[in-house]
Amino acid sequence: MPGRRELKNLKKVLQKVKKSAEKIKNLSDRELAGLTDTFRKRYQDGESLDALLPEAFAAIMEADARILGKRPYDVQVLAGIAMHQGYLAEMNTGEGKTLSATMPLYLNALTGKSCILVTTNEYLASRDGEEMGAVYNFMGVSCSYPATNEKEDRSEKEKKEFYQADIIYMTNGMLGFDYLFDNLVKNQNERFLCDFYYVIIDEADAVLLDSAVMPLVVSGVPRVQSNLYEVCDFFVTTLVEEIDYEEEDQAVWLTPKGVKFAEDFFGIDNFYSKENFEINRHVTLALRAHKVMKNKKDYVVTDKGEVELFDGATGRLMHGVKLRGGQHQAIEAKEKVEISQEYRTVASVTFQDLFMMFEKMAGMSGTLTDAKDELFEVYHKKVVRIPTNRPVIRKDRKDKYFTNARAQFWTAAEDVIKIHETGQPVLIVLNSVTDTDLFSRLLIQKNIPHNVLNASNAFWEAQIIAGAGQLGAVTVATTMAGRGTDIKLGEGVRELGGLAVIGVGRMDNSRSERQTRGRSGRQGDPGFSQYYVSLEDDIVGAEDDEKMQKYIDGKRHIGRHKLKRIISQSQKFNTETEEMGRKKSVQYDQVLQRQRNLIYETRANLLSGAKIEEKKLLEIAGENIKTYLDQNRHLERSELNRYILDNISYSLDGELDHQDLSDHKSVEHYLMQRVRQGLAGQRARIGNAQCYEQFVREATLAAVDDGWVELIDYLEQFKYAVSGRASAQRNVMFEYQNEAFDSYLDTEKVVKRNIIRNILLSDVKPGKNNQPVIIYP
Repeated sequence: MPGRRELKNLKKVLQKVKKSAEKIKNLSDRELAGLTDTFRKRYQDGESLDALLPEAFAAIMEADARILGKRPYDVQVLAGIAMHQGYLAEMNTGEGKTLSATMPLYLNALTGKSCILVTTNEYLASRDGEEMGAVYNFMGVSCSYPATNEKEDRSEKEKKEFYQADIIYMTNGMLGFDYLFDNLVKNQNERFLCDFYYVIIDEADAVLLDSAVMPLVVSGVPRVQSNLYEVCDFFVTTLVEEIDYEEEDQAVWLTPKGVKFAEDFFGIDNFYSKENFEINRHVTLALRAHKVMKNKKDYVVTDKGEVELFDGATGRLMHGVKLRGGQHQAIEAKEKVEISQEYRTVASVTFQDLFMMFEKMAGMSGTLTDAKDELFEVYHKKVVRIPTNRPVIRKDRKDKYFTNARAQFWTAAEDVIKIHETGQPVLIVLNSVTDTDLFSRLLIQKNIPHNVLNASNAFWEAQIIAGAGQLGAVTVATTMAGRGTDIKLGEGVRELGGLAVIGVGRMDNSRSERQTRGRSGRQGDPGFSQYYVSLEDDIVGAEDDEKMQKYIDGKRHIGRHKLKRIISQSQKFNTETEEMGRKKSVQYDQVLQRQRNLIYETRANLLSGAKIEEKKLLEIAGENIKTYLDQNRHLERSELNRYILDNISYSLDGELDHQDLSDHKSVEHYLMQRVRQGLAGQRARIGNAQCYEQFVREATLAAVDDGWVELIDYLEQFKYAVSGRASAQRNVMFEYQNEAFDSYLDTEKVVKRNIIRNILLSDVKPGKNNQPVIIYP
């Protein structure tokens, strides 16, 4: 059992909490609430949180009981202690994760530092924040959470107030984007984010693993729209598998023959050369759109003709979210809908990097142990399995195996009908929107009334899930992770055997299946689960195999043992592929991480008023001039004039006519003299030392931001282009790392050139409160 030794230590702390609870339960409401100030003072006087834990946990437990009418069970206290100590706590569905989190959040909020609970959707963040907020407020601790009618754009003041609360409930996406936006502000007063101290991640495996492959991206100004999408879309439809391209492990690439075909088709010499980068990128995107991305599995096309992404981890549509690097536009070209505007990437971060910034990180979920090794490897976090409050009496029946989908779906439907006739509620879980629609049609043919919960009607999610345990209820749904609403049994259902969970189709990984099974048998309720799987499940992907097709068609017999082995191996292989994809995502982001940290640290220093000495500006200008002279060994007077006009001054003087252009030292001395004159001129024009210093900071910040945007936008495009180079027998990650390093060095030179250019060539005047008004060149 994962974390057995840790659990033993947690139980020792639990006993201390229970002793403290006996002393606290007789306090008046005022005395109970007054403990918060006492705890805060003791912490400020040097007492550790671990020492405060027994009394603080007991206090918030008593508040939970008085305000909510819910006193945490021992197992919930164990989970709370585990999360305070930085573990990932596995708690079965229905064991009360929300209440468990109140204890470590309250304890850590006594420090005066930020305590954040992130969850997978706004409904949960709003619901839990509002409900638990009543407890925190009673104890004198402030709590913020998204309003149910949250505006898309909160004001600067609202954002600051939101992040000033002691405890914050929000979504992981909201936190990630706010982090990026906070590092895009142009003025220190516009910053709103709190420091990252303590975070609890609800549905931790969904957030840290399933959502980790796709970085959060802030897009800026539109790109010049490419006309290559339709051309490359047509090109890939002419390719023949295994001759022109190969596909494996959710990756697709051109063969050497395919590369030659592309060069002939587009009339180019080298498909992989830098000047053909855009053609290479668009072909790679089109290949992925056609061969890897599946309609109604990875995305859906709405009635409005828009491509919306489908989140396989939660079964929801991701409104407003688009794939990066032109992949979304490539799918739109494939689906023959209007191609949306492609935007430049101005900031990005992965969840791996985001949550590693916190001083303390913990999490909770019903399905962590299956991924415990990966979670420890990536996040250095141990998983502790928390016992259930009551024994689990749910029966997980043996899977039923089929050679084809027709027999699989019809058998499942017939079994559902038999169960429904008894009045026992049934929850049928499938892998995709297409499958839920298909199963729903089967039930309609049999006149079985039912609800359907998938990405198309998630608005009614809470009501549908809440009613799924009632007598005679039949519910068809996509994956159940992160639903957040317990299925409670209606009157008379327990006597019928509780909730029946029917899974149709092998899921991507065992975590998803455990999550689904866990919807039945919560808090000691009866129930059962059963899966119906076949060789035609998406995860098997063996339809094109001639030998496998004979099994599917029934032309060749296959035993249950072999059938089970093939399907189980497919799931294991898919799980390993997902894990490799996440590791690759981490590797890509690690390349950018150090650069991003340097840039954001530089920005923070500039925003907080760091002074840039003139000596440093002259040093940068000297580097720029040396680079220019090294690149132009044989100077032409007209070229030198152009350099001065573009980088140093809008006016030329007669002295240049007397310069010996072959004497680079003399030219360098002359150009540096012009830089000094330019700096002195700007200082004199502004006339106020404080305003001049602020101008230098803002001009530097603008150069840093422009250079950073160019770098990450280019690398975002390059990441997609380089992914199609496997056929050239290249190390893709090595190429990306090299390109990122070289691009960073180039960007550094561009930033230094633009810093001096912004300072010397901007039109600047003093404004209100000594703030400069700047028109950049």
